[in-house]
Amino acid sequence: MNWKRAGIAALCVVPLIILFGYGLTRDPKEIPSPLPGHDASPFALTVFAPGQAPLARAPGDTVKLADLKGQVVVLNFWASWCLSCRDEHQILSQTALDYVGKPVHFVGVLYNDEPANGTKWIEQMGGQSYPSVTDPGARTAIDYGLYGVPETYFLDANGRIAYKATGPVNERIIRYLVDSLMAVAAK
Repeated sequence: MNWKRAGIAALCVVPLIILFGYGLTRDPKEIPSPLPGHDASPFALTVFAPGQAPLARAPGDTVKLADLKGQVVVLNFWASWCLSCRDEHQILSQTALDYVGKPVHFVGVLYNDEPANGTKWIEQMGGQSYPSVTDPGARTAIDYGLYGVPETYFLDANGRIAYKATGPVNERIIRYLVDSLMAVAAK
């Protein structure tokens, strides 16, 4: 046996084993974001799907982040071609209705999709309580560091990103974050 070759092989293999071992301790669903704690990127986006009363906005209206100052904002990026978006759609829509009359505003942002496809998808899903807007050229998605859809950003009443949820959100997460952000805003 050639000890020199065995030593070289061990020097190459041991770091790989350590690297793989470290990788197995990480959560592959967790994608760290540098954005929480920073000011949210301003936007002014056009409504294509108005939502339902009492949260409805007229098609063609502009939703501006600056106009939502003082409210908690739930900003959900979605697309009609996104299968995971189906998992959270009804939860988001129902939860938005539960917060009517409170300082919370839900906005859907259509990502890399056509408004006609988005409108058809919303109809197929049984409607949507809050308005959805278009994001031409995905500029807002880029500004928010979107990895893919669905992603939901929770903005505090001061317009800062408090939390970013990658993947479908559930009702427990939405309520916990929104209630926490409203409590902080009330102080």
